[in-house]
Amino acid sequence: MLIQDDHRATELLTPAATTCPGCGSANSELFYSVDSIPINSCILMRSRDAALTYPRGDMRLTLCQACGFVWNAAFNPRLIQYSDEYEETQAFSDTFNKFHAALADTLIRRYSLEHKTILEIGCGKGEFLALLCERGKNRGIGFDPGYRDSRNKSSARERMEFITDFYSEKYSSYLGDLVCCKMTLEHIDRVNDFVGMVRRAIADRKDTIVFFQIPEMGVILRECRFWDVYYEHCSYFTPGSLSRLFQNCNFDVLNVSTAYDDQYLLIESRPTDAEGRFLNAPEVAPEAPEDVGRWVVIFKKEIDRRRDYWGEYLHSARKSGKRVAIWGSGSKAVSFLTTLGLGEEISAVVDINPYRQGKFMPGTGHEIIAPSALQKNRPDIVIIMNAIYRDEIELMLNGMGLHPELAAV
Repeated sequence: MLIQDDHRATELLTPAATTCPGCGSANSELFYSVDSIPINSCILMRSRDAALTYPRGDMRLTLCQACGFVWNAAFNPRLIQYSDEYEETQAFSDTFNKFHAALADTLIRRYSLEHKTILEIGCGKGEFLALLCERGKNRGIGFDPGYRDSRNKSSARERMEFITDFYSEKYSSYLGDLVCCKMTLEHIDRVNDFVGMVRRAIADRKDTIVFFQIPEMGVILRECRFWDVYYEHCSYFTPGSLSRLFQNCNFDVLNVSTAYDDQYLLIESRPTDAEGRFLNAPEVAPEAPEDVGRWVVIFKKEIDRRRDYWGEYLHSARKSGKRVAIWGSGSKAVSFLTTLGLGEEISAVVDINPYRQGKFMPGTGHEIIAPSALQKNRPDIVIIMNAIYRDEIELMLNGMGLHPELAAV
């Protein structure tokens, strides 16, 4: 049953919602709840009013004690919209672009991806697909409702085809030597069905390499990164739960690793006819489900202290008259601001992505400004929403003659 009240929408918990979407077990534990959070944190809000009245839902993080998978048991996929108003790209960061290029080169070298066909599910604006096509002289096929052709400046553009739709069974005739899916599986609630669909589409083409990248849940739990939990991310994986899902869907696992300061979890696999196995020793050893249970205990014990620390830090800064800016307007910032209930404590939200500038933060209504606007705002403190960008951000601030206190979450 769906309830709608004052721009708030959530689906009531049902027995189906407490059944693991990864393995089907009913042995689950609800361990973290947040009420009334924006249902999407990367949609461009063109007015403060629209941002403040944006629909909300609830978070009910639930652990499967059988396989270690974590999901939002209150997630309602009917509330989520992905369109050309969805702005997720990180390609305006030199730090991210170096990572992206190195990842593309690794896959090309490891799997001899030259003059091949790459199929990417959830390709976003097509940046990674373009790298694979440019650097390996490959042909690319990308699926994403948020793709924008006007932003594709790739030298390999003539070898790429984009379909502005969700990948589904109806596209199973599209084939690839590499099937790539980055930062998409976490948005899908029925993960077993989805990975199984990919396996069926591959059929008997056993040489196909399947590569997925998603957020790494283990570090979120162990370090209580509450800002990395948000509504449109309904599915959360650790190395073990991701490996078990792929093996159950008839994939042999070639490698499991983490990247980008352990924020990303990567799996490389190949289809098989039976339940999959590990063909090599993975870079990251998959943990047992009971290990995830221990991480959940840590999270439950520390989460209030972590939220209280940041709440008190920011309230104290405001009380002493300090101006605080948030650097990064994406999902982490939306979760950070709305979970802590922040408003006037934040004087500015900054983003280097020009497509986000002049828009507004879902849930709080903060206007997103360009870094250059900080020369007028002149913050005393800058909260960095992803510590991996600290050096890049500090260099930009110093270049503008600004030397605020930097605090990375």
